[in-house]
Amino acid sequence: MIFKGSRYEKLARSASTVTTADGQQHRALSIRFIPPTPATFRHVVGQNERLDLLAFHFYRDAEKFWLIADANTAMDPEDLLRVGASILIPPDRNL
Repeated sequence: MIFKGSRYEKLARSASTVTTADGQQHRALSIRFIPPTPATFRHVVGQNERLDLLAFHFYRDAEKFWLIADANTAMDPEDLLRVGASILIPPDRNL
């Protein structure tokens, strides 16, 4: 289920069906390409920080962690959380 305001909300309309090797059909979303996400504010990651906690701190909404992930180039969001790493924090966007 795609909730209102999700970064996948616009992809839901273009959902397609994928058939597995055993013949089962599953709904799949199109690939979500990460849009350019400008950010000028940098945050130095501290001990025990998580993206959801940072999102709540900066946006007052823990579910907006993906804004931080999109602004940084790490393939795995966990890579952003190395203590001492400098990460970009983009401005909040209304969806």
